[in-house]
Amino acid sequence: MRTDRTHSEGHDLRHHGDAEVRDDGARLTDLAVNVRADTPPAWLRERIAGSLAGLAAYPDGRQARAAVAARHGVPVERVLLTAGAAEAFVLLARALTIRHAVVVHPQFTEPEAALRDAGHSVDRVLLREEDGFRLDPAAVPEDADLVVVGNPTNPTSVLHPAATIAELARPGRTLVVDEAFLDAVPGERQALAGRTDVPGLVVLRSLTKTWGLAGLRIGYALAAPETIADLVRAQPLWPVSTPALAAAVACMEPRALAEAAHAAHRVGTDRAHLVAGLREFAPDGLRVVEPAEGPFVLVRLPKATEVRRHLRDLGFAVRRGDTFPGLGEEWLRLAVRDRATVNSFLQALDQAVTLAQR
Repeated sequence: MRTDRTHSEGHDLRHHGDAEVRDDGARLTDLAVNVRADTPPAWLRERIAGSLAGLAAYPDGRQARAAVAARHGVPVERVLLTAGAAEAFVLLARALTIRHAVVVHPQFTEPEAALRDAGHSVDRVLLREEDGFRLDPAAVPEDADLVVVGNPTNPTSVLHPAATIAELARPGRTLVVDEAFLDAVPGERQALAGRTDVPGLVVLRSLTKTWGLAGLRIGYALAAPETIADLVRAQPLWPVSTPALAAAVACMEPRALAEAAHAAHRVGTDRAHLVAGLREFAPDGLRVVEPAEGPFVLVRLPKATEVRRHLRDLGFAVRRGDTFPGLGEEWLRLAVRDRATVNSFLQALDQAVTLAQR
């Protein structure tokens, strides 16, 4: 683990998994985007459709905000609804006074991109493969007044202990924890959402992953009331649409939480099947980052660029890893899919690896 103070980019921070399936992506089986492929469910689509009758009125987020607060057991003043969790990164970068920002990588690149766009310089703490991409709080500079870390981390699928992340908290420091994929972890182990005893904590959640709502844009931030007030001042009026608010309310209900918990266990089973299949490629030099805890896995393999190209020709899209600081061209991220899709993918991977070795 090391700190990168070069301030140089060297990575396309604006590249995301959806770029792999644009244009001709309709013909591809998508393992590049970390959104569940079988969602939103019919009952959620019906709730969203039912909200369309109210489109003539301006959005009113009070019910959704109260639902999120109740779900996490916090006062409503600690909740901010956002147009996807990604909006929160922009608000944080614009609203807060920041002297020394640190982003822990490899992770989702949008936080750093938002900070840079807002005129902040950014230091990177790079987690290392040989350490299992695990966080050492001592590696974060003591004078950092903004620290961003993902849990479980995209793209490594590492789930850091909540206690380890909480060690990063300091008076005068804002600690941003991206928990966009935490609801895909059975029991939401290691969650910090709902904690009010960690100074400076901001937890970001997304409803777009588990519920297949990436096109609707809905997420939220949990933080101290004064931080929420700062973010509200940076946010445009009516930032979350009426259909998105309806989705938020629906996804906080007991039925939805039970369904999400079931889905998390199914993801774990499907991920284990994928990882077991990937281990068969060890003689070809493929290595899986383990233990994987998110709805995706990170792999390293020789000639990954060629393998990715051959996979595309064979009908599968996967996420390139070289746009993540701390990773290079030999890395790929694979979204977890159902067993039948995984079996087809593993067959294609076998062909792609063979073609790349020629």
